[in-house]
Amino acid sequence: MRRGGTLLRLVLLSPVLLTGCGTGPSLENRGAVTAPPGDSLHLTIGSAGFTESDLLAQMYALLLDQAGYKTSMLTVANRELYEPALESGQIDVVPEYAATFADWLNAKTHGADAPPVGSPDLATTMKALRSLAAPRGLTVLDPGRAVDQNAFAVTAAYAGRHHLKTLSDLGASRLPVRLAAGDECVQRPYCEPGLKKTYGIDITGVDPKGVGTTQAKRAVQSGQDQMVLTTTTDATLDEFGLVLLADDKHLQNADYIVPVVNRSRAGSEGVTKALGKLNDVLTTADLASMNQQVDSWRRLPEDVARTYLKDKGLLK
Repeated sequence: MRRGGTLLRLVLLSPVLLTGCGTGPSLENRGAVTAPPGDSLHLTIGSAGFTESDLLAQMYALLLDQAGYKTSMLTVANRELYEPALESGQIDVVPEYAATFADWLNAKTHGADAPPVGSPDLATTMKALRSLAAPRGLTVLDPGRAVDQNAFAVTAAYAGRHHLKTLSDLGASRLPVRLAAGDECVQRPYCEPGLKKTYGIDITGVDPKGVGTTQAKRAVQSGQDQMVLTTTTDATLDEFGLVLLADDKHLQNADYIVPVVNRSRAGSEGVTKALGKLNDVLTTADLASMNQQVDSWRRLPEDVARTYLKDKGLLK
């Protein structure tokens, strides 16, 4: 499943061992986060260790380098480690996902049973996220256009045969659908229950082949299953003849990509301006294409990131 509250990505832990990570300002000292934002000249960019996070971190580093900062990279493939490191200043900047990070911070603050605060509405999600991040000394910069949400795909032939473009179309068709997904899909509100309640889709069963795995996609490609749970930036759908059905009723949460910074070290206007250049440029489709270049074409994330920024006129 995904990044904590929604779809978790399975990644290997970095060999780098963070030591002395704090958990942010203590409750009695959290007034300090209202102090003027800092502007360290040497910034550590964090990556969660999967392709997309690596690409985003590389783009952040390149943009900050061009703006006059000196950057280094640190991969920590576990939010339980890198978020405290971000609070303590061992990591200064990290790419995150708005709704998922909001729910993660909410659970950390209010307990695992706290009602989710992430929602399909971006403004509502960002308000909740920023209110949870600020007391921890973190600043959440503005989201751009790119979003990595859970998504559902069928074969192009199946979509064409039944005139399907949206999940609403699939619900209206009354077709029986066997869904390839993680086994937790039977309980998650964005998955089987949500597809039934929001779209009226006749889910006849969940085939527990994982989220966006090759095995799951092949099951749909072969006709064993009719639909697969994946993500909006999945780079391999074309290889299996699959197409996404639009989430036209907004079942999925607003997992827009947002930079999160340590306020005392990277909360300056210079950092905000440098990273903000991506906001009007980077799209979900762009991110999917870059993921494909790394995952399928075996290009290095730094090379893909550099080429993209140069092509968009953001890097000299």
